[in-house]
Amino acid sequence: MERRLELFSTVLLALAAVATAWAAYQSRQWTGEQSTGYSHATTARLNGNRDAALASRQLQIDVATFNQWLDARAQHDTALADFYRVRFRPEFQPAFAAWLATDPLHNQQAPPTPFAMPQYKLTAQAQADAFEKTAAAASQQAKDANQHADNSMLAVVLFSISLFFAGISAKLHSVRARATILGLGYAVFVAGLAWLATLPVQLTT
Repeated sequence: MERRLELFSTVLLALAAVATAWAAYQSRQWTGEQSTGYSHATTARLNGNRDAALASRQLQIDVATFNQWLDARAQHDTALADFYRVRFRPEFQPAFAAWLATDPLHNQQAPPTPFAMPQYKLTAQAQADAFEKTAAAASQQAKDANQHADNSMLAVVLFSISLFFAGISAKLHSVRARATILGLGYAVFVAGLAWLATLPVQLTT
């Protein structure tokens, strides 16, 4: 019986050691994936902030030139109005033309300004929105990777406990006590193995 218990103890030590190494490896891999995800999110947000700032400046330019056109039009200065109109930015011109087509000076149902028209679109703002979506997705992936790393570390803890039980069982003199502790070790090992089997595997970062 003692030799059989020694064999079971040795088998548990070997299995738990391998499982511990694998779970620790997975935890490190997911930690690396987390770092990569946050790095991508940071880069995307920096690019998004740059494009958002550009879009803000472009909007200010469009508003300023449009206001100057309105003032010139109100003063019936056609030459000055045309001066500002030809200097509208290319992205603003389609919205302005569509707004004029609604006859805003006589049609009370017309949009108040060209900026309310669906034709008014800023490429820089669209790019900023796209970068923000990319950053949000990368952040979520990093959070998921962090959770996977924590879950893998829990498996490491369980396998370490089974290693402890396997090691301490060899120090006991009572056969019944050794069998009980070894049984606990196998139970914890199986629980850790079942938990590890539910986790995704990450081989590369």
